[in-house]
Amino acid sequence: MIVRELDHVPSVDWGNGLSRRFLLEADGLGYSLTDTTVRAGTKSLLEYRNHLEACYCIEGSGEVITLDGTSHRITPGTLYALDDHDPHYLIADPDADLRLVCVFSPALRGDERHSLDAAGASTY
Repeated sequence: MIVRELDHVPSVDWGNGLSRRFLLEADGLGYSLTDTTVRAGTKSLLEYRNHLEACYCIEGSGEVITLDGTSHRITPGTLYALDDHDPHYLIADPDADLRLVCVFSPALRGDERHSLDAAGASTY
């Protein structure tokens, strides 16, 4: 059994927020679980070429926008899944941080960080 508390998990500043990584590749479960904060007012172009991701919003609000311009509103109780390595914009509303619980498959190693100033989407 694995039991962890938020105050004792590794945190990674990914550029426009903080990813608290509860489960990683070394845990042997085949998936990762993170508690991710997206800073208020930020816009990130992201793409997970090596992982599928599902995100469940627990606080704040924002939107996820596909490259074809389709926008999906994100509020507490909303889940979105990037089931085709979808490049996307993740935008947090300006008034408060957006907080997501995210699952990655296969699991993250734990040291991954975004490069948000690169040309194109930040990938890992």
